[in-house]
Amino acid sequence: MTNYQETSIAAIFQNRVQELGEKACVAYKNSHGTYENISWNRMNTMVRSFAGYLISQGIRSGDKIALFSPNRYEWWVADLAILSVGAVNVPIYATNSAEEARYIMENSDAVLSITGEQEHLDKVLEVRNDLPGIRGVISFDALDAAVPGVIDLKTAMEAGAQADEKKEFDRRLAAIKPSDMATIIYTSGTTGDPKGVLLSHHNFISNVNQLYSVDPELFKEEHTLLSFLPLSHSFERTVGYYSALNAGKTVAFAEDFSRIISNFQEVRPTLIVSVPRLYEKIHAGIAAKVSQAPFIKRMLFKWAMSLAKKNLPYICDDIPRTGLFAFQYNLADKIIFSKLKAGLGMDRLRFALSGGGPLSVSDAEFFLGMGIKVCEGYGLSETSPVTHGNRPHHIKPGTVGPPLKDTIVKIGEGGEVLIKGPQVMMGYYKNEKATKEVFTEDGFFKTGDIGEIDDEGYLKITGRIKDLIVTSGGKNISPQNIENSLKASGYVEQVAIIGDNRKYLSALIVPAYSELENWAKAQGMTFGSRSELIAKPEVIRLFEDEIARTMKNYARVEQIRKFTLLDAEWSQETEELTPTLKIKRRVINTKYAREIRAMYPDD
Repeated sequence: MTNYQETSIAAIFQNRVQELGEKACVAYKNSHGTYENISWNRMNTMVRSFAGYLISQGIRSGDKIALFSPNRYEWWVADLAILSVGAVNVPIYATNSAEEARYIMENSDAVLSITGEQEHLDKVLEVRNDLPGIRGVISFDALDAAVPGVIDLKTAMEAGAQADEKKEFDRRLAAIKPSDMATIIYTSGTTGDPKGVLLSHHNFISNVNQLYSVDPELFKEEHTLLSFLPLSHSFERTVGYYSALNAGKTVAFAEDFSRIISNFQEVRPTLIVSVPRLYEKIHAGIAAKVSQAPFIKRMLFKWAMSLAKKNLPYICDDIPRTGLFAFQYNLADKIIFSKLKAGLGMDRLRFALSGGGPLSVSDAEFFLGMGIKVCEGYGLSETSPVTHGNRPHHIKPGTVGPPLKDTIVKIGEGGEVLIKGPQVMMGYYKNEKATKEVFTEDGFFKTGDIGEIDDEGYLKITGRIKDLIVTSGGKNISPQNIENSLKASGYVEQVAIIGDNRKYLSALIVPAYSELENWAKAQGMTFGSRSELIAKPEVIRLFEDEIARTMKNYARVEQIRKFTLLDAEWSQETEELTPTLKIKRRVINTKYAREIRAMYPDD
């Protein structure tokens, strides 16, 4: 067997196959409802068969292939096959519309389209006549009926296995240079059309090695990861996929976010990569259940949480607990924390990474206190994506940690975080103007985020330039910090601060309904709907008190003067959230224009 120089993701995969053979590479939920392992050898057979099909169809090095699918093991098969033949993977978020998919396929010059489920195939077929460059479509799912120009993955792999392209496969793989383009990842396009971020094999491998250097001992352990963030985003792609592949770890695929807790319980992962939304929802859900527990259980939980708070310096800096506190904490762990973690499927969790948005200190400390090391990091699609990360042995909640190895960071004009390092992108596809605009004259990438660096080099993100609120009085206010403070309330699920060019700040708030409804019932209140509940004066007063409590340390100009409670949670489906579950401020401002106007009657 050939041993490849590890200068491409595809070469790394081939080497791991030789090293790990029949060990589990990935696991998926089969038709019987149980998790089934796929070995490294079996994955390689599928990758080589599909690559053989791509070669037989005339795919050349540098050709762009669109991949429009949710997370599943076939995503890995397709990606590794595409990269192995020197082609370029152009992922499309599974939640994108037909028109969004069309734009990406057209702008990227894609020549093939790979789809996941029937809905993705339907969307591609809907716009196919507008895409003369697409020569064919491959569906992961079997076809119910023949469709001209469409083949399913199983048939394609069978044809590829028969094509006998092994020599060409090996030649293509060996010819890949680190500087070759590996992917074009399109940004969410919250301000205009999406831009295609060009990332090379070198970008990805550099970032994987940078992550490894944070804690090499952690990666030497046996690990199972649970994949649930979109692989079409660089966060899951690099941290949850390529890093796991490089380290030879097993990755299990969650069914979808709505079943995440049951999948946690089935897989019991040791490592996870997540956005803050998961931590927020679990924390809020536990708080809601505890509030309805009998008095004794509530008091026990309160006692355990007081010990969890005392545990923070120990867990954050790996200091052994001693004496009476060690005894008390071990008791709390035995009767509360261990049962809670087992119920969540987090009893084996060694490490959890949070990124893709700001993680509130209260959410971070909740998990840290009961012994789960949640480390917040930072990065962007343009940086492959990770530039910073809290060290597992020195965690500072509220920061995103120090820069990774070989990453240079400085604070530029207006407090903007500037980055230079091997993980920084090649540029934007077919957009020299935009590429030039995001780099300083001395070659630093302009992140668009505002931050400050402490004396240990730990970065704290304080806002985003494009999200800054400038009041009519000329005050610059970052909404993210205020929103995170408000979400520390158990009654606040989601929030968006309003106030650009206004006299004062206001807030649109989605209550944590499970907690709010429990509170209302405990007060003896009756209600027939969420709309009826949030209109009650007692509920309004509750939120007034919560806002006053969580905002007490903010300056007068940063106080929330008015707020509106909403009866529906924001989601990707209703378009208020991005695929990485960050709020789309432009959409919210448009969708809730009437509610916003009502909070500013003098305007």
